Amino acid sequence: MSETQAPVYVVDDDLSMRESVASLFRSAGLEVETFASANEFLARSRSKLPGCLVLDVKLPGLSGLDLQQELAKADVQIPIIFLTGYGDIPSSVRAIKSGALEFFTKPFDDESLLAAVRQAIARSRGAPQKKGARIPEDQMVGESSGFKALMDRIALVARTDASVLILGETGTGKELVARSIHARSARSSRPLVSMNCGAIQPSLIASELFGHEKGSFTGAVQQRAGRFELADGGTIFLDEIGEMPITLQPKLLRALEEREVLPVGATTPVKIDIRIIAATNRDLKQEVEEKHFREDLYYRLNVIELHIPPLRERREDIPLLVDYLIQRHNRDMKKAYKGVDNATMKRLMSLPWKGNVRELDNVLERAMILGNGEWINPTDLPRWEAAASTPEAASSSDNLKEAVQSYERSHIETVLKKTDGDKKRTAELLGLSLSSLYRKMDELSVALDTQE
Repeated sequence: MSETQAPVYVVDDDLSMRESVASLFRSAGLEVETFASANEFLARSRSKLPGCLVLDVKLPGLSGLDLQQELAKADVQIPIIFLTGYGDIPSSVRAIKSGALEFFTKPFDDESLLAAVRQAIARSRGAPQKKGARIPEDQMVGESSGFKALMDRIALVARTDASVLILGETGTGKELVARSIHARSARSSRPLVSMNCGAIQPSLIASELFGHEKGSFTGAVQQRAGRFELADGGTIFLDEIGEMPITLQPKLLRALEEREVLPVGATTPVKIDIRIIAATNRDLKQEVEEKHFREDLYYRLNVIELHIPPLRERREDIPLLVDYLIQRHNRDMKKAYKGVDNATMKRLMSLPWKGNVRELDNVLERAMILGNGEWINPTDLPRWEAAASTPEAASSSDNLKEAVQSYERSHIETVLKKTDGDKKRTAELLGLSLSSLYRKMDELSVALDTQE
C-alpha cells in the first residue's frame, strides 16, 4: 500500500444514509468512495484496497454479511465495520464472529464511528494483516515519566481480565487507553464494543446495553442484540460511565456480577463473557458520597484504576505529540508540513491546554488547513484571550525550560539531517542567522561535525 492513505468505502443502498456517512468522513479529511450495492463494490477494480469498508447489513441482492463471507473466502482482508437499522441478534453475532471490527446500529454516534474507522485504517496500514492484528502502539505518544508509568500499568493490566476504570480530564485520550488495553489482551481477536453513556437518551440505554425483544416497546419492530451480547468474548468500553442514570445502575451491576443480561421484554437471560472497561472525567468517589452513583457498582468497576495525566503535567511530551499529529494530518489532508518553527513550539509549550491533547490536535489541524507553508508559525495559531502563563506552568518552569531545550536540540538536528549538514540552509529554515545557529548548537551541545 502506498504512503497515501487508503480510502474508506461505504456500501449502503440508502442514498441519504450513504451520502450522510460519506460527508461525515470527508469532513474529517478522509478519502471516500460510495457504492449502492455489494455487486457494485465487487465490480470495481481491486488495484487499491480500501483502508476500511463501512458496510450496511441489508443490501439488495448480495447482503452485507454475504459480501463479508465472499471477501473472507478470497482471502481479501479488509477491516469491516457494519451499519444496520435492524440490529437483529443472528446478524449481529454472525458479523462479529466472522471478524467484523465493530457493529453500529442506526442512528449512531458520529464521533464513535469516526474513531472506529480511523482505528480500522491504522490496522490496515502497510501490508495486509491477519484478523485480530494488534493496534499500532504509535497511537499513544510520549516519553515523560507520567506517560511511561501509564504505559507500564497498561501492559500489566492488559494481561488480566480485571475490570478497569480510566480516569482523566476531557481530551486526555481515555478511549485510546481502552483500545490499547484491549489490543494487548488475550481478547484482542474478539470485538471491542464501545458506548458513550452520555450520548444516548436515558430511556434507550437499557435497550442499547442489553438488547430487546420485538414488540417490547413502541418502536421495537425487530429483535435487537445489545452491546453486551455483541461484545461476547471481547471487551465492552463504557465511556462517560458517570452519566449512567442511577435507576439503571442496578441492572448494570447485575450483568457484571452474574455475567448475563436480560434483554428488554425477554424472560430468559443471555450468558455473556466480556471484560469491562469504563471511563469518566467525573470524581466518582464524590458522586458516590452524594448518592448519584452506587457504591457497589463503583467498586465493581474500579478493580484497577488508571489515571491519565493532563497535558499540562507532561509538557515534555508536547514536541513528540506535535510531530505525530502533524504527520497524521499530513496523511489525512495530503499536506506536506515539516513541523512547527521554534517560536511556535515555545508558544505551544507554554499554553494551559485545558482541552488537553484533543485541543492541541484541533489547533494543529486548524493551522494546517488555513496555512500554506512548510512550517507552522505563530501567525497560524488562534489568538487566545488569556495569557499563556498559568500557575501550573510557573510551578514547573524548570521542567518546561528543559523540555524546550530538548525540543530545540532535536529540531536543529532534524533540520541538519534534511539539509545534509548544510548549516547555511539550516539557519534559513530555522529563521536564524548563521552565527545564531552556531551559538545555539554550542549552547545545546549539538554536534558540530555534521558533514557539509
